[in-house]
Amino acid sequence: MGMFDLEEQFSFYGAYHNNPINIALHMVFVWPILFTALLLLNFTPPLFAQSPIHLLGQSFLVLNYGFLYTLVYALYYVSLDKKAGSLAAFMCFLCWAGSSFLGHRLGFALGWKVVLASQLLCWTGQFIGHGVFEKRAPALLDNLAQAFLMAPFFVLLEALQYAFGYEPCPGFHARVQAKVDAEIRAWKESKNKKIS
Repeated sequence: MGMFDLEEQFSFYGAYHNNPINIALHMVFVWPILFTALLLLNFTPPLFAQSPIHLLGQSFLVLNYGFLYTLVYALYYVSLDKKAGSLAAFMCFLCWAGSSFLGHRLGFALGWKVVLASQLLCWTGQFIGHGVFEKRAPALLDNLAQAFLMAPFFVLLEALQYAFGYEPCPGFHARVQAKVDAEIRAWKESKNKKIS
């Protein structure tokens, strides 16, 4: 599976997220996971000596690992689809700026507790979505890096498709759904063979 093949990436992820309730839970919980991960990375040291960015009279934006993480995600999303990827990149930078501001206000002593509580809540919600509604293990058990990298973009594309009928290219969702259906059929057949 090519890392820059949006149709393949979306099909892989979609095969693990086909139940509407599970999809809704992911729409609620995925971006907060990214936000709080960036909040924790806000406390990493600057990559450059002169890296604080002064904004609104404060210097809470620091070019650290949180920024690097954001930059990688943003560039990856834009490379997959210019329109939705640009929106996702903008959202990633908003998360970085917001988490940097919050980290600056909370400090590490309280910040890591906020991260821990949020991560536990969000991951629990997603595991409930998979176990109770999807009845399939999460994608991260089969491809950890792909699942983490694609999750925010996947839920954004789902929301754009649902709200506006957005497709990265004509026929995208029909082709993806056909691949998702085939993958789910193959998974169910494999599961049934193991049982019998």
